[in-house]
Amino acid sequence: MKIDGYTRLAAVVANPIKHSISPFIHNSAFEATGINGVYLALEVEVSDLAETVANIRRYQMFGINLSMPYKEEVIPYLDELSDEVRLIGAVNTVVNQNGNLIGYNTDGKGFFKSLPSFTILGKKMTLLGAGGSAKAVLAQAILDGASQVSVFVRSTSMEKTKPYLETLQSETGFRVDLYALEEHSVLQERIATSDLLVNATSVGMDGKSSPVPGNLLLPENLLVADIIYQPFETPFLQWAKSQGNVAVNGLGMLLYQAAEAFKLWTGKDMPTDEIWQSLTEKYH
Repeated sequence: MKIDGYTRLAAVVANPIKHSISPFIHNSAFEATGINGVYLALEVEVSDLAETVANIRRYQMFGINLSMPYKEEVIPYLDELSDEVRLIGAVNTVVNQNGNLIGYNTDGKGFFKSLPSFTILGKKMTLLGAGGSAKAVLAQAILDGASQVSVFVRSTSMEKTKPYLETLQSETGFRVDLYALEEHSVLQERIATSDLLVNATSVGMDGKSSPVPGNLLLPENLLVADIIYQPFETPFLQWAKSQGNVAVNGLGMLLYQAAEAFKLWTGKDMPTDEIWQSLTEKYH
C-alpha cells in the first residue's frame, strides 16, 4: 500500500473501536482494487462527533462507518438519509458525495447477501431481538418483500418495541407480529412455518447461553442465522446444526455490509471471496 499526496481516508468511528476488524477488511479491499485509500479506526468521544463528521468534508474523505454508540447520534449532522435509514433510524455508513453527506445503513443488505442461496422475497422470517442489528434485518426484509415477520423479544422489552413496530407499519403498510420470547409454544409454532430464523440478540457471545430453549424442533428446510461471529459457532448455531439445519454465523454479514459501504464510496466491487478466505482463517 503506497501512501502519497492523493491518498483518501475512510474510517470507522465508535467508542470503543480499537478491536474492530473493519480496517483489515477495507484496507485489504483498497489494496486488491488498486484504490488509493486508507481506512482507520477512530475512537471518538461523543463531544467530538460533530467535528468528526465535519472533517469528512474538510479532508475530502470517502466517508465513515459508524458503530456503537453513534449510529443514531450522527443523524442530525447529515444532509440526506436513505430509505432504509428512515425505516431503521440508524446509520452505519456516511458517503461524502462532493461535500454532501448521505447516511445509509448497509447492515440489512449485508445480512441477506451473506445467506447461502436464499432470498427473503415471499418468505417467512422469525427474528429474535429488536435492537439495532435486528431493526436493520427487519427493515431490509420488508423492503425485499418478505411475506411475514414474527419478532420475539423478552417480555420486559415488549412495551419499548411496540412504538417502533407501529411506526414501521405506518411507513410501509407491513404488519410485524410481536411476541414475548418466553412464550415457547408460540415460538415453536412460528418457527415451524418459517423459512428463516435469526438470532439478532447478543445472547451467545459468552459461548454458553442460547436465546431459545433446546427442546424446540426445527423444520428441515429452515435456514438458521446468528449475527454473532465471536464465538464462530454459538450454542444457538450448534443447536441448529445438531438438528441437521444449515446454520450461518455473523461474519458474512460483517463482510458484506462492508462491501456495500465500499461500493458506495468507491463505485468498485470489494473482492469478497478473497477477503472471506482471510477472515475465516483469522477468526475460525
